[in-house]
Amino acid sequence: MATVQGVELGVQRPIVLLAIPVLAVVVGLLVLRPREDSSLSRRRLALFGSRLLVVSLLVLAAAGPYSATTREAVGDPTVRLLVDRSDSTAVQSNVSGRLATAIEERGVPVETTVVASGANSPLGDRIASALRPNGTVVVVSDGRVTDGRSMAAVAELAQQVNATISVVNGTTTTTERFVTVNGPRKTSVGVENTYLVRVGGVRLDEGNASLSVTVDGEEVHAESVRNRTAVEVSHTFNETGSHRITATVDGDDRFDRNDVYRSTVRVVPQPSVLYVAQGDYPLGGYLDRLYDVERARTIPDDLSPYYAVVVQDRPASSLGNVTALQRAVVDGTGLVVVGGPNAYDEGGYRNATIGTVLPVTQGEPSDAATVVLAVDVSGSSQKGMRVQKALALDVLDQLGDQNRVGLVAFNTRAYGVTDPEPLRESRDTLEDRIKRLESSGGTHIATGLRGSGTMLGDGGGTVILISDGRDHGGGVPAAAAELANQGTRVIAVGVGVNVDESHLQRIGSATGGSYLRADQTNRLRILFGGPNREYSGNRLTVVEGDHFVTHGVELTANPGQAHDVRVKERADYLVATGSGRPAIAAWHYGLGRAVSITTYGPDGTLDGLLDAPDSLVVTKSVNWAIGDPERLATGVTDVPDTRVGEPTTVVYEGGERPTAEGVQFVRDGDSRFRATVVASEQDYHTVLDASYAANYPREYGAFGQASALRTAAVTTGGQVFEPDQAAAIAEFARERSRRVREVTTDWTWLPLAAGLLVYLLEVSVRRVRDLYGDPP
Repeated sequence: MATVQGVELGVQRPIVLLAIPVLAVVVGLLVLRPREDSSLSRRRLALFGSRLLVVSLLVLAAAGPYSATTREAVGDPTVRLLVDRSDSTAVQSNVSGRLATAIEERGVPVETTVVASGANSPLGDRIASALRPNGTVVVVSDGRVTDGRSMAAVAELAQQVNATISVVNGTTTTTERFVTVNGPRKTSVGVENTYLVRVGGVRLDEGNASLSVTVDGEEVHAESVRNRTAVEVSHTFNETGSHRITATVDGDDRFDRNDVYRSTVRVVPQPSVLYVAQGDYPLGGYLDRLYDVERARTIPDDLSPYYAVVVQDRPASSLGNVTALQRAVVDGTGLVVVGGPNAYDEGGYRNATIGTVLPVTQGEPSDAATVVLAVDVSGSSQKGMRVQKALALDVLDQLGDQNRVGLVAFNTRAYGVTDPEPLRESRDTLEDRIKRLESSGGTHIATGLRGSGTMLGDGGGTVILISDGRDHGGGVPAAAAELANQGTRVIAVGVGVNVDESHLQRIGSATGGSYLRADQTNRLRILFGGPNREYSGNRLTVVEGDHFVTHGVELTANPGQAHDVRVKERADYLVATGSGRPAIAAWHYGLGRAVSITTYGPDGTLDGLLDAPDSLVVTKSVNWAIGDPERLATGVTDVPDTRVGEPTTVVYEGGERPTAEGVQFVRDGDSRFRATVVASEQDYHTVLDASYAANYPREYGAFGQASALRTAAVTTGGQVFEPDQAAAIAEFARERSRRVREVTTDWTWLPLAAGLLVYLLEVSVRRVRDLYGDPP
């Protein structure tokens, strides 16, 4: 390949040219072979030359000669302005009309399309339909998608067709507030529950507002709010049935319909729990306050009345009918086994039936794990790259020498730096490679995940993702699902000042992994430390904080004793002791759930685990094992809360098809019926004996420009403009209308034609010689 005056000359299949010397020898043998006169006349030499030239031209044609050059194509510049006129944009200044006029005054025509209006914002779908290959769109919107594909999905589509999305910044001019309530929608009598009431919006500091929270019409909380507010409201329900929690924010703003949020709570009787223990432990009294507890010394034959079985400090030989217990757990009954001097490794669980049901077993963990460090080296963390490297080195320091560790760096692409090798041999090399990492480009976490998965291969392993979580590429859920399917979990470690923790938590949860803050990396020693990197602490430590059992739990106790067990594969390692041994683990067994609590005090009890705040982890362990507290009930109706105009599903558990006005039930199992209802008014509604709330549309639950819109612009190579930058938008349109494209010309016909011409010329010369003889 060569370049002559800006034109690239080359062949598509250069290896074919190797045939020329071989064919030259063949032609020489045929044309120049010795004759009787043993002389080489000029005529034979000329014939050899012409035949060699013909063969060479044919070989050159087979190699595919081409030329490539670049040409600039200038089109007519046009601005495709996509305008969002949905209600959530009413709090921003309307600039689209003035902006379009200003752009046209600068000589660039504008095509304006309304992509959303009223209480519905399918922005993703509408922007996607407006994209054209190699085109560009300018979006005037707050980026709040209420339906259809997300902005990340649209950005990914734009990249595929080489289109850009530019954004016009919006200016908020009006105060707007909204209120929401989040918390358990089903609970038991006598159990304290916490509900999170949030007040959000824009320009909240321009006036005072009052927040009121009522439960069944009785006010339980009131305060004045001036900024974004999150309030935890605790309440204990003492009666079964449907209850109503209503939050109201009162103040001057643009919309009234989002000033009230309703939430229903279904309160059920305390679930029946069987407590199996030999002695009189404090745990029994603790359970009495929360559940309908029956006591037994051994496991009975019939476990059908119980939602869960709690076993404490019993050896396998004295448990009773473990086969019935195993069958019950498979069918959906929960199981919690609490340790003590007579349980687990001290109670012969390893080779007993009970051991197969539990998420832990005896024995040392596998000698080595395969780990890939996926380090975000994108521009989003450029200023903190030294912190990024320091954290990566810190993570590496937590991993024991027995592990096989590799390194992937990623921005918009994934770069395999080192393949997994035993750390005892490669630690110094890995440290050096980490120190040499440099920051550049955007952030495509999905690309980093896929690159790490490729390095791990079909055998799976663990990816330790080190990133700020701010993603520009989209596709992360799909990439996480791919890793989960190949048996790979992700442990995400947040780094930087503005960490998107919720995004990193979702990545960890989707793969069966977890999320750690930068100051929690020593917890990696619990999983990967080994003999030369043992974990050391002075109390219980949460290992996986995103699980129901451990989420929101604060642990201060240190019972001191722990069984010699390890967590099984596919089980969740939730809590570790101060010495790094498993303290709480959980998993699904058939349709049921099983929890192992393998730490205990010197006296064989749970010690400080039954005192606040640690007692919450015990309550949540039993609640998680129970699952649905109405699983065994019949004649039960369940209706989730919804929003106006959105369907919600009514589920009835019972033997006969129910009837309700305006509701059509269809059978969905032997004793289950389903129906769909759509509420048209914001209020509490009732179906059969169940209440549900219909709240304001999603359009009124978020205001101000969404960061996802700006991210889409960065990802696709677009621009972020201010409302007064009409000249810049017009110039950008002119630049995008000038496209430089590569033009490739195939010259295969030329050597073919030349070869034919040479051959015909040779034949003609020979014919003339035959007719008139050689010249003197």
